Amino acid sequence: MSTSTVAPIDRSVRTLTPFIAVPNADELIEFLKRTLDAEEASRHPHGSDGFVAALKIRDSDLLIMGGESVRGHERIGAFHVCVPDCDATYHRAIEAGATSMGEPADRPYGERAGFVKDFAGNYWYIATRFPSSVAPEGVGSVLPFAHPSKALPFIDFLKRAFGAREIAVFQHEGRVMHAAVRIGNAVLEMGESPDFQPSSFYLDVDDCDAVYQRAIEAGATSLWPPTDQLYGDRTAGLLD
Repeated sequence: MSTSTVAPIDRSVRTLTPFIAVPNADELIEFLKRTLDAEEASRHPHGSDGFVAALKIRDSDLLIMGGESVRGHERIGAFHVCVPDCDATYHRAIEAGATSMGEPADRPYGERAGFVKDFAGNYWYIATRFPSSVAPEGVGSVLPFAHPSKALPFIDFLKRAFGAREIAVFQHEGRVMHAAVRIGNAVLEMGESPDFQPSSFYLDVDDCDAVYQRAIEAGATSLWPPTDQLYGDRTAGLLD
């Protein structure tokens, strides 16, 4: 996981905001508008040919960076998306060009879900919760979903670096099938996968310098130290 801030953006409602970087970002934004009724809240230039756009999907935020400067440095992600009608949203995604990873079906963990991959490689786990399934407090419609090779060391890092609190960890035959942690007022879900998929996030914290130092002490690698930016933020970059 890396934190990234590269252009002025509106303050996110939640502590942790997913950050996607792909060259053809306009195409991805159009896909999300067609599939998830995403709304583009703002767009700011980045570099000579790029931009950073802030999207709103129901009550959740997503940042997307685009431009040729991103090529070779792409960042994609996985997302658990809660919608009123899983089947209808799944079929809209397929019609918009997504590839099926699993058709909608009732799942034993309390929801009906179908899985797709968009053209850029992002995973979208589209779900409708059963009436009897209660979501953790404060969970939004779009939850970032990490796929670490080993979840328990990753959770330990998140606790030491960002004060994460463990919500649940479900293991089967020594493998973490699903886990969730709370970071500030945001929830991050995860499941172990041999196909490691790096993701990026924007973290909105009270003290950039202190959090940066804690993360370094927890084992993170610095991408850049705390720096005052022209757009009014003080930011630092980290690779866990």
